Amino acid sequence: MQIALTLVGPDSDAAALAVATLTPALAGAHARVKEPRVLGDGALDLLVEADAIGPVRAAAEAALAPWPIDVCAQPWNGRKKRLLVADMDSTIIGCECIDELADFAGVKAQVSLITERAMRGELDFEGALRERVAMLKGLPLSALQQAFDERVRLNPGARTLVRTMAEHGARCVLVSGGFTFFTGKVAAAAGFHADRANILHHDETALAGTVGEPILGREAKLAALRDEAQGQGITLAEALAIGDGANDLGMIEEAGLGVAYRAKPIVAAQADAKVDHADLTALLYFQGYRADEFVTD
Repeated sequence: MQIALTLVGPDSDAAALAVATLTPALAGAHARVKEPRVLGDGALDLLVEADAIGPVRAAAEAALAPWPIDVCAQPWNGRKKRLLVADMDSTIIGCECIDELADFAGVKAQVSLITERAMRGELDFEGALRERVAMLKGLPLSALQQAFDERVRLNPGARTLVRTMAEHGARCVLVSGGFTFFTGKVAAAAGFHADRANILHHDETALAGTVGEPILGREAKLAALRDEAQGQGITLAEALAIGDGANDLGMIEEAGLGVAYRAKPIVAAQADAKVDHADLTALLYFQGYRADEFVTD
């Protein structure tokens, strides 16, 4: 079969050296490498002929482990996806919004510990969210806007990723176990078509310490992926899902391309590809986009 092996590194020299390192490793996996195709500075596509993707991915990841290079191995055909479903906290943005709200409430240490354990899959997500939201009871609503203004920033490449896929006809949806107050603003900033998240209850002046039910967690994220694919009339093979925590695992495992971004070990182990070094434009390179096709305005 024909396999696309995409390398995204810090510069063209590193990518070229990586190819030289890869060639013998892939030969050992009974894979034949064709001429590299340059996608951008530090980004290369290799057309690999092999019997299966698994051995190619394993050989490439092992050979390039010492390098700051992200690797993706997938079927050559059908790489450009028609649906992007993305997690928000620590994926599209660089923070966990609930932890930042907890900072304003004076309980960040307690809340952050629960967040970390939930993202690692050590706690039930729904129960952990209820527990954390309860600690925010009485927090003035003004703190939400202050947290957004002062703490929330798009991760590098996020806007380019979303706008480029949208420009090429893909539907882009932000699906978060966080809160609609933030997803609406982040979706608008990055260019997503829609967003889904949890609703914080309040009395018009302060948080009530409760969250709307049912809580959007792992199963709801997977359901969102399926719903959006069905709404577009496409198969899940035509979808890309990205996230970093355990509640993203369902959609990452079921999407045609599931990507772990700076992810917890439980997620990285199950994803089709990992982005540990590059910015979010790596997902465009993984799909075969060239840098001159990126929408960067």
